[in-house]
Amino acid sequence: MKIVISELNWPCGTDLLRSQGWRVVYDPDLWKDRVRLRAELQDADALIVRNQTKVDKELIGWPHRLRVIGRLGVGLDNLDLEVLAGRGIPIVYGKNANATSVAEYVIACLFSFSRLLHEGSEDVKQGGWNRKRFTGTELAGTTLGLIGTGEIGHRVARRAIALGMDVIGFDPFVTPYDFPLTETGIRLVEFDQLLATSDFISLHVPLTPKTRNLLDKTAFAKMKAGLRIINSSRGGIIDELALYDAIESGHLGGAALDVLTDEPPQPDHPLLRCERCILTPHIAGLTEQSQERTSELVAREVIAELEGRVSLCRVTTRG
Repeated sequence: MKIVISELNWPCGTDLLRSQGWRVVYDPDLWKDRVRLRAELQDADALIVRNQTKVDKELIGWPHRLRVIGRLGVGLDNLDLEVLAGRGIPIVYGKNANATSVAEYVIACLFSFSRLLHEGSEDVKQGGWNRKRFTGTELAGTTLGLIGTGEIGHRVARRAIALGMDVIGFDPFVTPYDFPLTETGIRLVEFDQLLATSDFISLHVPLTPKTRNLLDKTAFAKMKAGLRIINSSRGGIIDELALYDAIESGHLGGAALDVLTDEPPQPDHPLLRCERCILTPHIAGLTEQSQERTSELVAREVIAELEGRVSLCRVTTRG
């Protein structure tokens, strides 16, 4: 067997694949060289990617022996699902392996909004002692709106409720007796109600034609004044130029974005000069623990598929 890994992977997964006696071609920068990647895939049995490798018709649209794609994460927008389905190539992914890390990132953002610890520390180091300026606000008693109440949304909700927050959610795929509502304590509301009553909104949906620019100028106008937004899901779900205008106008209180439409952003992107916008380099799911889990899980599920077993982490899609 030959396994090609075209992006960053933690050693535990690579070592697990090699322990099968298989040939592993690992180059974290291979995704940048499409010609070489295509050449490596001609006799490969499996391809393992993160979010930079574009797995499309141009890459796999000729005869080869690929039997499975492994996705080191959960987003699928870099994979052409229709082409892969047509070729009969299953996808396995890091199901829930980084969910705790993303949930903790969201909670960290909430605290960053409410308690300006870094700014206060810098002020003291520069000779200041401005207690009034750095008086914060409590999260307890505020409302967190979750757009998407799946595995990550559920973990965010548990932590937010423990902090005394009221958690509401919008999710057209959740029914009244599903786990996030009956066991976690999320109150399901309509989309416009969530926009109007939340103090914070956290996004937990995939990027699809239906969710692209889900939060746009019209949605921002319906939001409660001062609301802060957290996006740790996918760039493209928020209209970033409209977000900039909503923050700069004073209507929105700010945002924390771990993902952007273009990554990294162009130097002239307006959000780079927005003081009330926290930008991080797509790291919400990146902790040492989550990456070890993801690397090992995807390796094990790729092995299962290559050995003729159906992985429990096979991708299933819904319209």
